[in-house]
Amino acid sequence: MQYNNLGRSGLKVSQLSYGAWVSFGNQLDVKEAKTLLQCCRDHGVNFFDNAEVYANGRAEEIMGQAIRELGWKRSDIVVSTKIFWGGSGPNDKGLSRKHVVEGTKASLKRLDMDYIDVVYCHRPDSSTPIEETVRAMNYVIDKGWAFYWGTSEWSAQQITEAWGIAERLDLVGPIVEQPEYNLLSRHKVESEYVPLYANYGLGLTTWSPLASGVLTGKYNKKVVPPDSRFALENYKNLANRSLVDDVLKKVEGLKPIADELGVPLSQLAIAWCAVNPNVSSVITGATKESQIQENMKAIDVIPLLTPAVMERIEAVVQSKPKRPDSYR
Repeated sequence: MQYNNLGRSGLKVSQLSYGAWVSFGNQLDVKEAKTLLQCCRDHGVNFFDNAEVYANGRAEEIMGQAIRELGWKRSDIVVSTKIFWGGSGPNDKGLSRKHVVEGTKASLKRLDMDYIDVVYCHRPDSSTPIEETVRAMNYVIDKGWAFYWGTSEWSAQQITEAWGIAERLDLVGPIVEQPEYNLLSRHKVESEYVPLYANYGLGLTTWSPLASGVLTGKYNKKVVPPDSRFALENYKNLANRSLVDDVLKKVEGLKPIADELGVPLSQLAIAWCAVNPNVSSVITGATKESQIQENMKAIDVIPLLTPAVMERIEAVVQSKPKRPDSYR
């Protein structure tokens, strides 16, 4: 496993990481979580991602209890969570100072930890001034409840505004963004955020490298396996949006490339994300130990992705965003 700096910070995160979205609390409880987390550690993973909204807080409880029962040394791992949707009350969501502070404390209680390594703003909040959020995040860091803060699915303009405020007030800016990134979803990472990498040293912990499983090829006949994510009631709409002919045709076109390299399509897709030098860590998801073992082998696929192979992949997906002339 390779360990990359998280953006321009000194924090080292494993090139592949594990996220609790969908699985913890919805499909898995503590016993299964312990097995999966230990499997990740055995493969060198040190970064584990969560959020207050995952399974309405249950995902944090499961992760915290599993880590405690596994007896891991806290300094050996990097744990992140995300704040935005904390409940149904008017002040239980968003990025107000009140919810950032209360939400972070509630997450720590569920995780049963003294601190989290990285706390993210899970979405932008149009009803709260960004300055209020920047000050609140710095308060959380000053209190020692988190070491770093970042954003998830913010626009480049919003991240730039946050950095402008942080620099004006001599505060800490967001060191990391957590966007969706895969062969089918590339605009933010490869176009919109380009100026931020040089200007602010922004790191990325990207999610959905397999486009919710579409890039594994298992949905190519539009049949949804009963134990898959798309079989969950909450994800039926996502399945309908994702399993369209144009997308499935691209996935089918990638299979010969994976076959020639002698690797599963899933490993090719994960390795493709990890090759991007701006990606600090690719967050993977899994509900079975065998899936983690498969995902982790993507590390061995990275050296196989030569410029020629990357060009062949591009010819199939044709998803490369056009970069504005001023970014070149």
